[in-house]
Amino acid sequence: MRTLIIVTIGLLTALTLLSLIPKKHLILAGIIFSIGWLGLVLWNLRIGLSHGYTLAQETPIHLILFVLPVTAYWLYFYFRT
Repeated sequence: MRTLIIVTIGLLTALTLLSLIPKKHLILAGIIFSIGWLGLVLWNLRIGLSHGYTLAQETPIHLILFVLPVTAYWLYFYFRT
């Protein structure tokens, strides 16, 4: 359930940026979003590791947490322009 919530937050953040940021700033906003989202996912990974999960257990989940919102942002950007 937590994974679904985090992915939803990422997707909503990406869509909010895409709808509020002017077209000429979308590339910069996408770069900032991608780096910021990576930081949040790594922070969440650190929390999971501190609770006793192994890196092998956490890596696939965190790849999904990172890839889905960032890919959605860039695909929407690509097809929108």
